[in-house]
Amino acid sequence: MSTINSSTATTANSILAQYGQRETSKSVTAGAIEDMQNRFLTLLTTQLKNQDPLNPMDNAEVTSQLAQMSTVQGIEKLNQLVSELAGTAQMTDMASLVGRGVLVAGNQIMLTNSGGIAGVDLPLAASSVKVTITDQAGVLVRTLDLGSLDAGSHNFVWDGKADDGQTAQPGIYKIKVEAKNGSDTVNARPLQLGQVTGVVKGPKSIDLQVGDLGIFTLDEVKQII
Repeated sequence: MSTINSSTATTANSILAQYGQRETSKSVTAGAIEDMQNRFLTLLTTQLKNQDPLNPMDNAEVTSQLAQMSTVQGIEKLNQLVSELAGTAQMTDMASLVGRGVLVAGNQIMLTNSGGIAGVDLPLAASSVKVTITDQAGVLVRTLDLGSLDAGSHNFVWDGKADDGQTAQPGIYKIKVEAKNGSDTVNARPLQLGQVTGVVKGPKSIDLQVGDLGIFTLDEVKQII
């Protein structure tokens, strides 16, 4: 993952200002510790009720079992607290991305009055990278020659001009990337711009809600604008 230069960032800010924003949030709660405590007390109570009256449990044994419960409960609470603190810190860090633009996998570019931004992701270096932009009907609007690029993610700005010199209408267009290294084809992947609208606590990680594009893990974000 990488960031973009200040010139592109300025253009991106103008574009993002025209994006709609929606907030999405999710929370996850768990009562595992309370359940464990209730099961333990139920088991202990049953054991006391069914003990042999002629050979009852002594106070030391009962105290020992209660101490074990307290120790286990304390460890579980400590683990939960550490986990919650780590998750809170990560969510706080990622919350700073709300409102920022990110490049994620996708084959669309949104053209605004300030232009449009998209990107390409290359597994290998390419000596020639070309992007074709078409309207929703598949009609060619613009061809961009990005030249040679190193392996990794790269962004580009479309000024909204069509190949005939006319200005295209604002809206959603499709992009296709063709990359070659000499005569060999490079499996390039198009990237589209989205705006982070929320932070989501998922089952395994803290993820980002990227507008209408969906939920993405941080690893799936190729550039931050």
